[in-house]
Amino acid sequence: MNKFFPLIFLFFVALTIQGCGPYSFTGADINYTTTNTVQVNYFQNNAPIVEPGMARDFTQKLQDLLLNQTSLDLVNSSGDLVYEGEITQFYIAPITATSNSTAAQNRLTIAINVRFYNTKDPLKDFEQPFSFYYDYPGTTQLTGSRLDAAVDIIFERLTQDIFNKSLANW
Repeated sequence: MNKFFPLIFLFFVALTIQGCGPYSFTGADINYTTTNTVQVNYFQNNAPIVEPGMARDFTQKLQDLLLNQTSLDLVNSSGDLVYEGEITQFYIAPITATSNSTAAQNRLTIAINVRFYNTKDPLKDFEQPFSFYYDYPGTTQLTGSRLDAAVDIIFERLTQDIFNKSLANW
């Protein structure tokens, strides 16, 4: 019996590894045999209120996320996967009020319209708006580093939502 134990063990290990197939710890469902490149076009800021540098920052955040969570190469044209779109909303609105008719809490909302094209599988193409928000006290001015931190939090969520919709098939 002791002679056969290593053989049986190796058989079950081989069966387990073969049965699992390719797996990605990021959840990306990409066929790397046919898909090698990703293209992220510049996201224009078409919001009524334009925050300088926001379009560049969002484009770079999306590129960084795709490069960090996939093995795709970033290209400027003719990508197998193409992301494009525009920032459509950037606004601050009060969400709760005090008895003095002032804002007790405000909300920064950013919305982005995304068009995704998968040249290898056009059935996965989509156009969809994504939005997220950041709440902060009404007594605080959202400027400088506070604004940068709020926008970073929003962009992190937006880029992850875009990644999940386009590549994770959730």
